[in-house]
Amino acid sequence: MASQLKIGYDYRMIQNMPKLTKAHIDQINKLIQDNPSMSRTELSRELCRLWDWRSPTGQVKDISARDMMRNLDKKGLIHLPPPIQTPRKPGASSDKIIYVEHDDTPIEANIKDIKPIVINIVTNAQDNRLFKSLIQQYHYLHYDRSIGENIKYLVYGNNGRLLSCLMFSAAAWACIARDDYLGWNSEQRRSGLPYITNNSRFLILPFVHIPHLASHILGAIARRISNDWYTKYGHDLILLETFVEQDRFRGTCYKAANWIWAGFTAGLGRNSTSTSPAVPVKDVWIYPLCNDFKEELRIAGVSGGYG
Repeated sequence: MASQLKIGYDYRMIQNMPKLTKAHIDQINKLIQDNPSMSRTELSRELCRLWDWRSPTGQVKDISARDMMRNLDKKGLIHLPPPIQTPRKPGASSDKIIYVEHDDTPIEANIKDIKPIVINIVTNAQDNRLFKSLIQQYHYLHYDRSIGENIKYLVYGNNGRLLSCLMFSAAAWACIARDDYLGWNSEQRRSGLPYITNNSRFLILPFVHIPHLASHILGAIARRISNDWYTKYGHDLILLETFVEQDRFRGTCYKAANWIWAGFTAGLGRNSTSTSPAVPVKDVWIYPLCNDFKEELRIAGVSGGYG
């Protein structure tokens, strides 16, 4: 049997694809050689069709394929044609952010005064511009592109005033505290990660002052997000996660919303080669969306679904 190549991708690049062997690399090189006029985008789409590499909704995973091929190109295993556009610099958002005017009149109220809240998924260009503008202005991490499967939410009070923005995106590839809590080995992590999403942005607008609003929103999101995810991507979710900087926040709203503290990060950063902390240490919080979530994650990873 051909041995698997140790290439070291982020899991978001390898969901639902075969383990790469020399035969796969040879096939990619042949695809490139036989189609010298194809762009990187065209090559990635053709590769997805050859491998039947698709999302649960049937869409080709060309972005993941393109990331994988760039990784192989950097390692000298394949030779891609030059990019048509300048590659995105690591950490830089590829999305153009346009300032959107909004009502910033202070809101001071009790939680009962604004209930029921209205939670809208960002689906159109207008809401997407508003979301990016608000996150860029008011969130300390600002806006960065959403990677992999993701959902953005805008949350309104019962009077139509915007209160909050949230984004859930791809789970962290590796997190010792989370993985130890789940009892995962590397293979279980690889197969189970698609059923976890990371609350990568959570913003209560700075002019909104409503006690207990954050935990109320988290509870409401938790009750619906798996259905929202299934509608968009064709599979459920089993677990939510988030990382909270210890020097900035205490994670009070997550605790109040019954999230579970699973430990803390090592502070090494995603691509660090050092053994010393290089980024702020963060608390790791998780929220199970079903009973026996550890077992459900194992089953989902094996069978490609659960429930």
